[in-house]
Amino acid sequence: MTLENQLIKKAFYETFMEAGEKNPVRVLGEAFLSGQKDGTADLSAIRFAQGEVYFHNKDYEAAIFKWENTHNDLEPWAKKNIADCYYELGQLSTAEEIYKSIDAESSVLQSEAMLQLFSLYIDQGRLEKADQVIKKVVSFNPDYPNVTDIARAFFEKHQDWKSAIELAVNEAIRTESHHWFDILITYAEQGLTKSFAPHYFSKSLVVLYGADQARFEQMVLALWNSYRNASSYFSWLREFNHLFLSMDANREQFWKELSALYQETYFELIDGKYLMKDLAEIIPNILTNWIKIADRSHVLFASAAVLAWSEKFPTSISPEVINDAENLIFNSRNETDGLEYSLTLFDSIVKWAEAQHVEPGHRFRWIIRELVDFQTHRLFIAGTSGNGKSAFINSVLGENILTGPTSSVILFKGHDESEIRKISDEELSAVSSFQEFQDLVERRSNKSFDNAIIEFSLPSPILQENSIALIDTPGFNERNRIESEALKYLHFADSLLFVLDANDPFTEREQEILMQIREYAPNLPIHFLLNKIDEIYDEHEAAKIVEETRSRVRAFFPQANVFAYSSQLRSRKQQNDLAEFLKNFNRQINEDDRIEKILIFIRKLIRHLLDKRAELENSLADSIKWNEEMAAKLSGAINQLTDLEKEKARIITRTFRKALEEIKLDLSKNIPKILRESSDIIREDSDFRKIHLELNDEMNRRVHAYVNEKVLPNIYSSLQEWIVTANDELNHCQSFLDEISEGFNTMYGEERLKLNCDFKVLDDWRRDADRMTSGVQIDKVNIFLRRTPYQMLLKSAGRLFGNFPQNNAMLYKKYKQFVENEDYLDVTETISKKLLIQFELFEKSLERDISIFFRNPFAVLNQMVEETQKEISEKEKGLENMRANPETYRDPLTLFEVKLRLYEWITISAKGVLQV
Repeated sequence: MTLENQLIKKAFYETFMEAGEKNPVRVLGEAFLSGQKDGTADLSAIRFAQGEVYFHNKDYEAAIFKWENTHNDLEPWAKKNIADCYYELGQLSTAEEIYKSIDAESSVLQSEAMLQLFSLYIDQGRLEKADQVIKKVVSFNPDYPNVTDIARAFFEKHQDWKSAIELAVNEAIRTESHHWFDILITYAEQGLTKSFAPHYFSKSLVVLYGADQARFEQMVLALWNSYRNASSYFSWLREFNHLFLSMDANREQFWKELSALYQETYFELIDGKYLMKDLAEIIPNILTNWIKIADRSHVLFASAAVLAWSEKFPTSISPEVINDAENLIFNSRNETDGLEYSLTLFDSIVKWAEAQHVEPGHRFRWIIRELVDFQTHRLFIAGTSGNGKSAFINSVLGENILTGPTSSVILFKGHDESEIRKISDEELSAVSSFQEFQDLVERRSNKSFDNAIIEFSLPSPILQENSIALIDTPGFNERNRIESEALKYLHFADSLLFVLDANDPFTEREQEILMQIREYAPNLPIHFLLNKIDEIYDEHEAAKIVEETRSRVRAFFPQANVFAYSSQLRSRKQQNDLAEFLKNFNRQINEDDRIEKILIFIRKLIRHLLDKRAELENSLADSIKWNEEMAAKLSGAINQLTDLEKEKARIITRTFRKALEEIKLDLSKNIPKILRESSDIIREDSDFRKIHLELNDEMNRRVHAYVNEKVLPNIYSSLQEWIVTANDELNHCQSFLDEISEGFNTMYGEERLKLNCDFKVLDDWRRDADRMTSGVQIDKVNIFLRRTPYQMLLKSAGRLFGNFPQNNAMLYKKYKQFVENEDYLDVTETISKKLLIQFELFEKSLERDISIFFRNPFAVLNQMVEETQKEISEKEKGLENMRANPETYRDPLTLFEVKLRLYEWITISAKGVLQV
């Protein structure tokens, strides 16, 4: 045992022991006594050893005494041992101070003191101090036995993963030990490393690559997967792939798992979830590294991915890598399920489009479903106008279905039941009648039908027996060239049958069309039907024309078949020959060809969605402009309605006031007259002591009778005339508003506005007119009992002189004169006010009533303005977002296109022919 180990274990005393000795106390005591006598022994060394013995026997005070008196080279160790004693005695603060004060040259002693201090802090629960001490000792002396394991255990126990990972990284780099790399890999597999910036692991990866490539792959996989769902994922991809570029990894080494992870990652990145600005810097290095290490099972995808990306972004990948990919792709084993990949891509594009609230179209879904049907051969029937194409199809179907030139694409397929459907981008709808079908195929009723296909299912033995579907298209003419809508479905067909006219077969115009078809669909097999052969007058001549046509055709299309046919003949031989001819098409359909067609229509779908985006943007801009115009028109209508309300309120109120003024005028004229005529009750024999009372009663009675018998009927009549006038005015308003509603609804294209006024107002007016004129009880008016000077004089004279008959003549004359000459203006005004007060109150309510009449139109128009403004605001935000961030829509489609091109390259590789 070395001296340092003895000091650590407090076994220095063993150096004084002879073999067989078992009592160190006696041995050391004798040694101390002997040394003290002769002065030759190192008493400090003996005291140090005695302290160890006392410590082991838990006599800590004696041990402390001995070690305090140690003054030789062992003094630093004695000091540490004293701290150990205080630690055992539970005097932790004293022990801590002593441990911290130790300053020795021995790294072992320093390490032991710090480890003891570490244990002390743990016992005290001072974990932060313990953390500092263990990190210090690891930094000071990492090779000290077990110190890194102690540190790791401490960090793991307290889940201080940051410190644990830092320790593992530092020790892995320092020692290049598999042990520490395995620990680091475990941490990464548990997802504990993702809180670190990816560059933190670069140096350890470089070291591990040089030490053990298998473990390097394990560590890369672990780190890669730990960062996958973290915010620093792209930083990892950027950092690692930049680092990996500088390493000499190659396909000769075994990188199966990393190669698979590259493939998985690449497909995730181009799945439409990320923007090009995030991928542009990362993808080229990923592809470069991937193809550098791709194993046999992944090299096809790696090379196809490189070629697809480089085509879309030509300068992003080095020419050397592209050349490597071109060489690899045609020498790679192709065991991919191209159909599954293609359909998955189609589904992912459709789901993405739906998430963007863009309808991918029923037409594309239908086409893909049809292409997956490997049991049916689709035969495209084409030809120039007038060659009898429709007649041929009718004869095959055995029904006169096509009655004239068509302007539509029609798919005829055999089925047990007859059914006709129209498949367009917007809808998949049933065609209810044959007449409707005729209308559809004979004209293009609107632009939305341009891309539509008509699917005509019917019981047809020849189609069902041969598993053939016929695709009919509009005939070619001077204006209907290869760019026509019909020929967009060339890629939907498995082969093409071009109908020729036996009277003038294979013309230059037909050759030109066929060359364009060949350019558009180079892999489409083309065959020919020589129609109208019955119109050739001589059988020998007919046979000659057939042979000459076949010879001319095969100069351009060596594999083409030419079949002579007459739509007018129904011979069994011709039908048998036709059946035999069609049987040639009913062969096993090449799956690769169908996959190629599916990919072509996926490309069309991507183009369609890009166009949809432009259409949507333009549609939003047009909608905003249209809604702004509508908002202005609605506001204008509100202003018109406001002016109309004011005008009608003025007219109706003025008319009512005029009728009221006429009544007032009548009252002011007739009431004084009635009152004056009341003088006829005064006679010379009247009792002039009470005549004023009689006059007052009679005047009130006559006024009341006048009001009820003449005035109120006149008022009622006037009010009825006024209501008729008001009704005419309000009906005029309603007619005007109906015109406004009709105009707006025409612009909206639907019944959105109904500006109905509240005609209950007129009912209320009629009811009020009846109520106000059905009889008025006017309180008795003080007409002749007022205290005017003259009336008081008359009443006084009547009471004074009325008892003397000789005075009656004088009183009669005076009363008569007074009654007949009084103006009664104030009485008339009083009666008029009492009578007309309710009519005046009614007049004041007219403006409110007219406002109620127009309340609903105002509410409807204001609501429409509010809804229109809201729609404008929403669409402006949508348009602003589209224009501000066009990449959020275009970038995913670009990536779908890259993935599509990858699958196209794989399809090309299967054929072994390079296509540009």
